[in-house]
Amino acid sequence: MKGKCPKCSTPDQYGDVCESCNAAYKTIDLIEPYCAICKNKPVRKSSKHYFFRLGKFSKKLESWFKKNRNLQPEIKNFVFNWIKNGLEDWNISRDGPYFGFKIPGEEEKYYYVWLDAPIGYIASTDNYCKKHGLKTEDYWNSKNARIYHFIGKDIIYFHFLFWPAMLLGSGFELPYDIPVHGFLTVNSEKMSKSRGTFFTARDFLQKYNSEHLRFYYAGLLSKTMSDIDLNFDDFRKKINNELAANIGNFCYRVLNFLNRYFDGEVKDIDKNKELIKEINKKIKNIEKNYYGLNFNESVKDILHISSLGNKYFQENEPWKLINENKEKVHRMLGLCVNIVKNLSILIKPILPNFALSLQNQLNLKGLKWHDINFELKSHKIGKDKILITKMEEKEEPKQEFPLNLKVAKIIEIKEHPNADKLYVLDIDLGTEKRQLVAGLKPYYTYDELKNKKIIVVTNLKYAKLRGIESQGMLLAGDDGTNVGVLTVEQSNVGDKVYLDGYENSNMEISFDEFLKIKIMVQKSKVYFENKELKTNKEIVRVERVNDGARVR
Repeated sequence: MKGKCPKCSTPDQYGDVCESCNAAYKTIDLIEPYCAICKNKPVRKSSKHYFFRLGKFSKKLESWFKKNRNLQPEIKNFVFNWIKNGLEDWNISRDGPYFGFKIPGEEEKYYYVWLDAPIGYIASTDNYCKKHGLKTEDYWNSKNARIYHFIGKDIIYFHFLFWPAMLLGSGFELPYDIPVHGFLTVNSEKMSKSRGTFFTARDFLQKYNSEHLRFYYAGLLSKTMSDIDLNFDDFRKKINNELAANIGNFCYRVLNFLNRYFDGEVKDIDKNKELIKEINKKIKNIEKNYYGLNFNESVKDILHISSLGNKYFQENEPWKLINENKEKVHRMLGLCVNIVKNLSILIKPILPNFALSLQNQLNLKGLKWHDINFELKSHKIGKDKILITKMEEKEEPKQEFPLNLKVAKIIEIKEHPNADKLYVLDIDLGTEKRQLVAGLKPYYTYDELKNKKIIVVTNLKYAKLRGIESQGMLLAGDDGTNVGVLTVEQSNVGDKVYLDGYENSNMEISFDEFLKIKIMVQKSKVYFENKELKTNKEIVRVERVNDGARVR
C-alpha cells in the first residue's frame, strides 16, 4: 500500500513509516491510499491479528531513555513525544501473501518483518559464536558487553520502541547506544535502484580503492542525523590533498630518508617537548572522538598530527643539515619515525590495510593503542615504499539503470486468441528471437507495426498474458489518450539503448519493479533523471503522444 503520509502529506509513502518525516503509522491512516501494484483504491476487510502489548512497556522505555546518556538528544525528543502521546499495541502479523516467517499454527499469517528482522542481529551473533567456540549470551545478555546499533534515520521508531520493548520482554540487555545516521546521496542525488542513482560496492571497487572510501566517509561521519553526500570531485580532492599529500607523503619521506642516510636505524629521538605535548593532546582528542563516534573529528586531528610532522621535517631541512650535523638529523628522524608509528595506530580503525602495510615498513607487528608513545629507539625499520598515490582524473563509476534495453525489429504480428486488444509479436533482437504480447491493437494496424524498430526491455521476468507468454516488453508512451511506441531509424537490431552515466542491468526485474521506474516523454524524446535515452547512433524517439506522457 502507498499513499500520502498522514503526518506531513508527502506522497508515495509506504503503509508503515514515512521516508520524509520519519513518522510511523497504521496503513489505514494513509491519505488517499492505493495499491502499489494495480493502483486501485483498497477495500477494508476484517481479519484476525496478533499484537505485541507495546503500551505495557511505556514506563520501562521512558526510564531507559532518561538514564541512557549516549542516545542523541534529538532522537530522545522524538521518542518521548511518542510515549507521551500513548503507545498503542503493535500489530505483529500480516495476512498472506507475504514474505518472511509463517506464524506457527496459522495457515496464511506471517510475522511482520520488523518483528523478526532485529532478531536476526542475535541470530547472526549466534552463528558467529558457534563457528568460533564463543557464547552468544556473553555478547547479548551480559552487563560486561556493549551493544551498538548503527541505523538510518528512517527506522527510528522500530529500533527505539519496538526492539527495546522486545528485549525487555525477553530478559535481554538493552543497547548501550543506537547511533542514528542520515542518508547517503551520490553527487547530491538520492541512491535508488528505481531512480537509477544506485551502484554497488563491487562497481566502486572496479575503479577505486575501498580504503579511500572509508577515509572519505570517516571524514564526514559524526554522531548526527546529517546526510552524507558522496561527491566525486570532493572525494578526489580529499584523497589527493589529505590522504596522499599529507599522511602518505609524510610517512614515506621520513622512512625513505632514514633508509637512505642511516640504513634504517633509529637510535635516539629529538626531545622536542612542545611538539610531543601538542601531539599527545591531539591523541587524547582522537581517542575521545572515536568513542564518541565523531569520526570526522578524529580524522581532523590525525591530519593535524601529520601536518605537524610535515612542518617539523620541513623546517629542519634534513637534506641540508645532513652535511653539517648528522647526529641532529638522526635524532630528528627518530622523533619523526615515532610520529609515523603513532599515526599507523591512530588511523588503523579507518584504514586497516594502510596501517598494516605501514607497520610492516616500520618492522613492527601487533601494535595496540597502548603502544602510542615516543619510546621507539634502537630499532631498524624495513624497506620503504609509497603506499598512497594520488587519484587520477577518472570517470565516475556508472550508476546502474535497472533496465536492459535493446533495439528489436517486429518480424511477425498475430492476433491474440484470447484478447481483443492484444497483439502477439515475433521480434528479432539480433542474437535471438522472442515473442511479446502487446496492447497495441487499438492504436496500431498490422502494416504500421510490421518491420518497425522498437525498444524492448530484455530483462523483464517472462509472464503469461491471457494464456500467451510474453518474453519481455516493448516500451511505449501513454498520455492518457494516445499511445505511441519508442522507435529508432538508424540503429541496428540488437543495439544497446542506454543513458549517459548509467550501466544497463542484467538482473531480472518484475513488472511491479518496472512500474516504479519513472520514464517520461518531452518533445518526442524519452527521459529518465533528465538524461536522454539513446543508442550509439541516435536519440530514441516516441510517436504520437504529447509532452508529459509516461513510458510503460
